[in-house]
Amino acid sequence: MSPTALGPDYWRLWVASAISNLGDGVAIIAYPWLASTLTRNPIAIAGVMVATRLPWLVFSLPAGVITDRVDRRKLIAGMDALRFLLTAGVALVVLAGESGLPDATDLADGIGTAPDDAGVGLALLYLAALLLGGAEVLRDNAAQTFMPAIVASEQLERANGRLWGVEMVMNSFVGPPLAGLLIGVSLALPFLVDATTFAVSAGLVALIAGEFRPKGDVKTGKVSWRTEIGEGVAWLWRHELLRPMAITLAALNGLASMMLATEVLFAQEVLGLSPAGFGALTISGAVGGVIGSITAARVSVRIGPGASLFFTIIASAVAAGLMAGLPSVPVVFAMFVLISYVAVLWNVITVSLRQVLIPDHLLGRVNSVYRFFSWGVIPVATLLGGILVALTATVASRETALRIPLAVSAVAHLLLYVYARPRLNTKRIEAARAAVDVAPAAVEHP
Repeated sequence: MSPTALGPDYWRLWVASAISNLGDGVAIIAYPWLASTLTRNPIAIAGVMVATRLPWLVFSLPAGVITDRVDRRKLIAGMDALRFLLTAGVALVVLAGESGLPDATDLADGIGTAPDDAGVGLALLYLAALLLGGAEVLRDNAAQTFMPAIVASEQLERANGRLWGVEMVMNSFVGPPLAGLLIGVSLALPFLVDATTFAVSAGLVALIAGEFRPKGDVKTGKVSWRTEIGEGVAWLWRHELLRPMAITLAALNGLASMMLATEVLFAQEVLGLSPAGFGALTISGAVGGVIGSITAARVSVRIGPGASLFFTIIASAVAAGLMAGLPSVPVVFAMFVLISYVAVLWNVITVSLRQVLIPDHLLGRVNSVYRFFSWGVIPVATLLGGILVALTATVASRETALRIPLAVSAVAHLLLYVYARPRLNTKRIEAARAAVDVAPAAVEHP
């Protein structure tokens, strides 16, 4: 079947996502670089990323309630428009004060000093990051619930794969190097480009015609946050397939975060990588993700969705074990490709399943609960990874300590496979899909 079978509305969303993710890739470099002109405190600089991610922990559940009450197309376009305004504001502030900002390299060399109003600048930067993060939570949750309205259910895996592919290319391959070039011209320029991408994305989404409000037993009137969030939690917990899938994903994300907590130290001290080498390692992961986005739908059809999910778990165990036992540069690069590949394979299959299995009027809430747990485990697991290395270093060599999270992860993945094997197999997945196919008749004729 040709790609045009996905339809013009899908491709408008695809192009909008590609453009906005180009801006996100630019922002990955631009925001930390701006922070580095205000302070050399690593905790203060890291605070920018914390501020961006914090809304995923505190705002995911309310975002689900909002998504299930409004037109999802308008919500996506509105959040992109809000991100345009916020980013344009940051760009104008930077442009106005650019002549007074010292170069980051001067600060690093001790030649310059941070501006006297650096504290105010950081506070404004944190506020912008928080607001942008909140808009991203709403936008991304709405985008996942929007997809089933413009793509046929049998095309969801292919549609999601294409979307993740272009997002990864723009985020990892195009955006960051472009940001470096733009910063060389003007520190305000990457923010202006980022703002423009959000404006274009909002316009493209707005061109998708039609009403895209949730269908079914939609909540109206005054919002009862606790009750409506509780409905999403209860629905997910009762579902015999999605509950273990959410638990498994939380474990996968936790184990990955534990491994990545000290990744930069492992790369420097065990592999001996330079900054350029470390950047290449990150790019190798993006390569695996792009390959996964292109092939995931075909792999799922060929070997079955259950086998594909099991492959993700076993491949992650093998990759962690090989990196722990054979920490050479070629091995680690190859394993980063493999880990990223299976991560996208998992996402394409499971997100598409959620879009099919969850009732439309609950899709925003259940999706937000699912993502709340899968994202919420990340900061906790990251902290545990650092603690594990620190404790091991008191009784073993530094290199051994840096390998330990990988070894622990390998074993834990095998245990996770034992848990998932009877719960996430193809038979149960197909049974859940079949139940959805007959559900409408039961609803219409109680």
